[in-house]
Amino acid sequence: MNAREARGVAVAATLFLLVQVGALAMVGPFETAGYQAVEDPSDPTNSLVYFVAILVATGAMLAAFKYAFERAVRAVVVLSSALVSWYVFGVVAPPLLVVGAVNVLAVALSIGVAVALLVYPEWYVIDGAGVVMGIGAGALFGISFGLLPAIVLLSVLAVYDAISVYGTRHMLSLAEGVMDLRVPVILVVPLSLSYSLLADDFEGANEVHEDADAAADGDGEEGTDTDGDREGDAETAVADADRDAFFIGLGDAVMPTVMVASGAFFSPAPSLGVAALPALNFPALLAMVGTFLGLGVLLWAVMKGRAHAGLPLLNGGAIGGYLLGSVLAGVPVVRALGLAPYL
Repeated sequence: MNAREARGVAVAATLFLLVQVGALAMVGPFETAGYQAVEDPSDPTNSLVYFVAILVATGAMLAAFKYAFERAVRAVVVLSSALVSWYVFGVVAPPLLVVGAVNVLAVALSIGVAVALLVYPEWYVIDGAGVVMGIGAGALFGISFGLLPAIVLLSVLAVYDAISVYGTRHMLSLAEGVMDLRVPVILVVPLSLSYSLLADDFEGANEVHEDADAAADGDGEEGTDTDGDREGDAETAVADADRDAFFIGLGDAVMPTVMVASGAFFSPAPSLGVAALPALNFPALLAMVGTFLGLGVLLWAVMKGRAHAGLPLLNGGAIGGYLLGSVLAGVPVVRALGLAPYL
């Protein structure tokens, strides 16, 4: 790994860390604000409903790209960015001006995110919006999916991700279309200070999508291209040797964060007493560690020059870390898995 690649790995790890720490910080405020999205977070069928929604959304996006409705997809993603940003800003923005029950500053910041994405979608704008979306989505789903539903969801998505990348390969096509939209369903990791997403035509990435098994040169800037749409499915593909950035799907960051937030919110393990992160407990901490171990293996594999699915490693690391943290915290495995009510 050369210096440029090492810098890219550090940036990718920082983006993941911001999403996970931010989501942990939002767990308590989101609960207080009443953001829990389902009536019964312990119901495992919530995961299956969500997975079906992913399949429908994926099919709709593929159809949109096939029939030249890319602008509609971009509009939906930008609006979703503003909505999720509003959830976050709604609990962190000071209520300097409140009209009715509406925090005007939070609304203004959310609209600002959407405008920035439409007017100047440079890589740092995409990453900033993506981190805010990742924080909001990770915390929202974390407090809405209990331990068993979260484990089921992450496991099913990991299998689906592997099939869609190594089997049907339709996620490679979806990733190609999404990259051209320049919206925060991806996190952009520049390997060069001169890199500009606005000037990137993605020609090399398109060639790789056509033949994802083609290897890049050993001293090039290989990386990850992931679809990571807001529903959470993700895949990883290499970029060609001449590229100055690699791309990680936002779903790759969000889905393991759901396990982190769920573990922090629903696990009976005691808090570690970190003042800035009162929800942090040992299961959540080791879920974070497991995520980063998975990320390290993923980036190492991708830099070998081949396409890889992200969620099997990332979700697997998060689940494994959570279970290990639960055992070390004295939580019985049956309870850690959320199976106690069924036994």
